[in-house]
Amino acid sequence: MAEAAVIAALRDRRARIGVIGLGYAGLPLALRFAECGFPVSGFDIDPAKIMAIRAGRSPVHGIDDARIIGIDAHGMEDGAAIAACDALLICVPTPIGPHKEPDLSAVRDTMASVAPHLRAGQAVSLESTTYPGTTADYVLPALVAAGLTAGVDGFAIYSPEREDPGNPEGTVARVPKLVAGATPACLRVAEALYAPVAGQVVPVSSLAVAELAKLYENVFRAVNIGLVNELKRLCHGMGLDVHEVVDAAATKPFGFMPFRPGPGLGGHCIPVDPHYLAWTARGLGLPSDFIELAGRVNDSMPAYVVERLRDALDARGRGLNGARILLLGLAYKSGVPDTRESPAIEIFRLLSARGAVLGYHDPLVPRFPTTRRLGGAAPDLGSVALTPALLAAQDAVLLVTPQPGMDLAMVLAHAALVVDTRGALRRDTSGDLGDAAAPAYRATVIQA
Repeated sequence: MAEAAVIAALRDRRARIGVIGLGYAGLPLALRFAECGFPVSGFDIDPAKIMAIRAGRSPVHGIDDARIIGIDAHGMEDGAAIAACDALLICVPTPIGPHKEPDLSAVRDTMASVAPHLRAGQAVSLESTTYPGTTADYVLPALVAAGLTAGVDGFAIYSPEREDPGNPEGTVARVPKLVAGATPACLRVAEALYAPVAGQVVPVSSLAVAELAKLYENVFRAVNIGLVNELKRLCHGMGLDVHEVVDAAATKPFGFMPFRPGPGLGGHCIPVDPHYLAWTARGLGLPSDFIELAGRVNDSMPAYVVERLRDALDARGRGLNGARILLLGLAYKSGVPDTRESPAIEIFRLLSARGAVLGYHDPLVPRFPTTRRLGGAAPDLGSVALTPALLAAQDAVLLVTPQPGMDLAMVLAHAALVVDTRGALRRDTSGDLGDAAAPAYRATVIQA
């Protein structure tokens, strides 16, 4: 019986695990399986990643080269290597299209590459975040095309990734793993597949439940970030410190969870997933008012930051056109080089359109990335060294994402005007700035 054989191979750690997509989610997952004693094959469409892994180098920030062992790296054209895997785990991007509709081209292309090489006894698990119904729409037809029956001689699984780049607690080894199968047999295989590597396996009743649960996790964050971003704008209007308000509310030990405002959403999940759920709701003719409102608030934050910067410059008799402005941090969050959907890119675009003379400093992003926000292009810019002379020459410094090693004390000492989008330079948190608390600030600091 195929089910019994594959479960036995998984329990004995003889099953070969194939991970497709060796990025922020896929590479840590592949390494976790290898570290737990499984033979592992990794697949990607990027030859540079394949070459790096074969040379023992990590292509993903935050993963040490020393961990890059136990993975046989292949391109997607290696059908024999795909067929040799007992389980195929798909961790490919699921972005949004130009009209904020789901873009499942990577899932579609992956299944098209995999389908000719599927064989009896294989499990296929989709980990990419997506709308309810995707596994049934893409994975099940590939099994059928290969002459396999789900739950009999092929196993269709959905188990969403929950990786949090830069967070040592946000790994598959520590975070509970949702699993679902197309049939009860598929679910049993899913539990056997992930039990050896996950902190806890949480089975749910259907593929759609797991798919929607993943969306809801991230939409929950997006809605609450939208709420606190709206609160930030209200606080600015009332002359209050939004962070002090959040800190005060967070002293309540029940019924409250603190979220922090910022310049907008970034990353591979939070800016994207609400649009997947809203798209699903529209298809059902159902409202998604909270989701769409939060999306509008969060999408408006880069423009709001630019307005606050413009007003601060106007107060000093300087317009945006021709103003020298230095952006601090291009990544979407602190501690990572990831610029996907980063609000810093949209802020850069808006300022450039207003005629500002722009530069940036981000120790983790040495070159300005090619992004969808800039129409697939990139300005010819690199991260500049942060020096007193550079700071003094700017009309304004815009702190978008504080990065480790970024000398905020120097910024306060030498910049004339700093617009802070994260609350990182609040005077009552100056203890976090090292020596910044000791000298008098030169900079005028505006919260945005």
